[in-house]
Amino acid sequence: MKLFIRPQSFSTISFDLDDTLYDNRPIIRQAEAASQQFLNHHYPKSQAWQIADWHRLKLTIIKQRPQLRHDPSLARQVMLECGLVELGYDATTAKLGATAVFDHFAMHRSHFSVSQQVLELLANLKQQYRLIGITNGNVDYQRIGLGDLLEFVLHPGQGFKQKPAADMFVQAAKRLNIPQRQILHVGDSAMSDVVGARQAGCQAVWLNPGFGVTKEAALTQQLPHIEINNIQELVKLKSFWR
Repeated sequence: MKLFIRPQSFSTISFDLDDTLYDNRPIIRQAEAASQQFLNHHYPKSQAWQIADWHRLKLTIIKQRPQLRHDPSLARQVMLECGLVELGYDATTAKLGATAVFDHFAMHRSHFSVSQQVLELLANLKQQYRLIGITNGNVDYQRIGLGDLLEFVLHPGQGFKQKPAADMFVQAAKRLNIPQRQILHVGDSAMSDVVGARQAGCQAVWLNPGFGVTKEAALTQQLPHIEINNIQELVKLKSFWR
């Protein structure tokens, strides 16, 4: 644990989910592979495209409609609908297909459980702090075992911009009825989590490297209050700060 800025008193710990409480990379790969299989089976024209082709289409769409950066679920559905039309399906089929494929992706995207060690850590912290989630992803936190540990989880979309924008941090403080400085945010991204939290007036713990990663990242624009290299180090918070 490295201490850069001594934290002030805080009552709530917020967590980025992906790559902070679990390794999200294999989960996304598996969900995309399952989604591609579903596409190929139910919409055979999609066999002409690989996953990389869908990624390129998504980037093109986001360049044309930048607001979709702040709604990952909607961005994926728009990508699927536009792609199916481009592949030769009519608009109605493409719209229905996009919904069906997205639902299949979402099912696999949250088809895992957070490790018992992390659940025990959160249960320990919950004895002293309120716990919430602030994530740029679209995982279903209830399905992965966090429903009894986090009061709520905020996702981008429906008017809220993704981190590092302040939107979700400000909304979290409003829902908790506390000032932003009372939130200690924990995340693996130097930009989204550290800069995002600091700019929103929250305090920040940087997990570096992220969950399942071995190589440390470099700092970007702002120092975190604390840097840790293992999520289990958070248990030390109970001894030092309240």
